[in-house]
Amino acid sequence: MNFLAHLYLSGDSDQVMIGNFITDFIKGKEGEHYPREVYLGILLHREIDAFTDRHPLVAESKQRLWQKHRHYSSVIVDIFYDHFLAKNWPEYSSTSLKEFACHSYSTIQRFGNVLPQKAQQVIPQMIANNWLLNYAKLEGVNRALHGMAKRAAFQSSMDSAIDDLQKDYEKFARDFREFFPQLAAHAITCLQRLEATKL
Repeated sequence: MNFLAHLYLSGDSDQVMIGNFITDFIKGKEGEHYPREVYLGILLHREIDAFTDRHPLVAESKQRLWQKHRHYSSVIVDIFYDHFLAKNWPEYSSTSLKEFACHSYSTIQRFGNVLPQKAQQVIPQMIANNWLLNYAKLEGVNRALHGMAKRAAFQSSMDSAIDDLQKDYEKFARDFREFFPQLAAHAITCLQRLEATKL
């Protein structure tokens, strides 16, 4: 899952949200040096990713992209799914997406001193372009895909993946609708288990 889903699945703790946000910017055991609640968010992020990576509905989404995009299919599906979450936000939250995005940005800025350098470099662009809100629009998805293509270590066709989304829009939407409630339930269970664990 991408930024919006991870932030949403963090529960009510701002520190868990921060941990969930920074996980892709840290390696291995680096997370153990953070405060307990932040570390819980890091562990939760990894649980979310593991559940997502092995889910058959996600595999179906990736399979549609595999021939063209190969190992970048996972990254592209993450962005597609953030689009469907943003577009259908009222189905998953009583808080408006705009309010949630503002809270997320302010929380990330407030904890700026604990964020990895790479995360700090992303934040100004994330806020300036209002990524979380703009995932709801196809233009926002396209912009995110182009940004990912520029940052990719190898030659990538991610900048053309918007065509794949439009071609099979309803199929990707169906996969997301069936998958996301299962992921949300799993995240709640994982967070409860982690909170009860001595770390």
